[in-house]
Amino acid sequence: MTQNPIDKYLAEVPLENRIVLEKLRHTILQAIPKAEEVISYGIPCFKLKGRAVVGFAAFKNHLTYFAWSGSVLNDLKKDLVKFKYSKSGIHFTPDKLIPVTLVKKIVKIRLAQNKLKDKKK
Repeated sequence: MTQNPIDKYLAEVPLENRIVLEKLRHTILQAIPKAEEVISYGIPCFKLKGRAVVGFAAFKNHLTYFAWSGSVLNDLKKDLVKFKYSKSGIHFTPDKLIPVTLVKKIVKIRLAQNKLKDKKK
């Protein structure tokens, strides 16, 4: 049996960050239950119908939630006032988590951008 690539990635992440990323992963999979979990550009990525929707990564001093789009976060500046962010990723820590509503909002925007729908069972 082949190990899920995201499980393998998370096994290398320190425990406190791993717990946070597992919760983020769960939230993403609630929003897109049929997502394919892959590693893209060396980081966990959730794809639907072959197209990247969102991803995350662990770095030395922070975690990042990636929108895989240069336009999404720019349009959500009001939602991001408490966070540092780059063109396509929100930086956070176990002490300063991204709200679940924002995680799901970004997934919804990305699905619309990709013109994808995840039909739930």
